[in-house]
Amino acid sequence: MVLVLIVIVLALVVGLVAGGSFRPFQSLQVHWWGAALVGLALQGVPFTSGLGDELGPALLVGSYVLLLAFAFVNRRLPALWLVIAGLAMNLLVIGVNGGMPVSAAALETAGGRPDRLAGGGTLKHHLMGPEDRLTPLGDVIGIPPPIGAVISIGDVVLYVGVGALLVAVMLGRSGENRRPPARWFQGYRGKHLPPDRRFARSAMPTDQGMWGESLARGGRSGTGP
Repeated sequence: MVLVLIVIVLALVVGLVAGGSFRPFQSLQVHWWGAALVGLALQGVPFTSGLGDELGPALLVGSYVLLLAFAFVNRRLPALWLVIAGLAMNLLVIGVNGGMPVSAAALETAGGRPDRLAGGGTLKHHLMGPEDRLTPLGDVIGIPPPIGAVISIGDVVLYVGVGALLVAVMLGRSGENRRPPARWFQGYRGKHLPPDRRFARSAMPTDQGMWGESLARGGRSGTGP
């Protein structure tokens, strides 16, 4: 969490130095905030063995799925593809290993003690072993104290994406984050259409209605005697 705050602060400072401001954040359109908040909340849950061998990993994977869904819906924002790539890499290595494998060397670099994870660790992290797969995507990057963190390549990509997004927004380069039209249930378009077009389909007369109306007008005006 400390590293995330450092990334955010640095990005905001870079945005200000580059001539940006905080004002564009007021008009920034971000969709599916609920998915992001729930996903972040699940990230903060201490995934211990008390949750069970199945529930804990399921909640962890679910948190990444929610964050990925949030990022995908807002993929039109700048650098969101980096956020999606970083989340996907973390989800992949966690999914195949039932948790994030942590390198002992990286943990020592960060000032941690590998023996604390040697006994199985938590359902979120465990000490990297020979049975783990896709280990280059695990937590293999150690950051020395005072930060004292171990991160993955996916984390690096994710943090770069978040920083680039913040700077782009401050510089007014975020554009309009409009959601694409629905691919399913297109019969209802509701609030996504302008007011004059919301009920255009229902208000449009059918061919039979137009023919009947034409006959009625012809009958009234009449050309007969």
